[in-house]
Amino acid sequence: MESAVLKKRINTFRLSSGQLRGVSQEVVMEVLRGWESWPGSSADFYKGIGLKKHQLSTLIREGKKIVKSGVVAESEFKELGVSAGGLFATSTGGIEVQVDGGRLVRFGQVDQLVEFLKKTAP
Repeated sequence: MESAVLKKRINTFRLSSGQLRGVSQEVVMEVLRGWESWPGSSADFYKGIGLKKHQLSTLIREGKKIVKSGVVAESEFKELGVSAGGLFATSTGGIEVQVDGGRLVRFGQVDQLVEFLKKTAP
């Protein structure tokens, strides 16, 4: 979700004193998902959506509690594309695969990598 839209949704729960009260579970989960997918620093994220550091940490903590309680199901599996030349051997004997978006997926054993590639093959 775009940070400007998320900021407006958060502001609907803001009191005149600047405190957040009664934030819905839906908005809490949007903050959590936005924070998880944010490519930059946490400071840029909470400033972008108009929160203070402690407000963001409180919302993230609440979002994780919601997920653990099972009220909101985890998002569906997302397919990741493997870029050419994105395989790296690590010093611990594992293998790292750089996927779209620059994220790394680490595999401790070659068998795990093979299974992953079989499942993601077209």
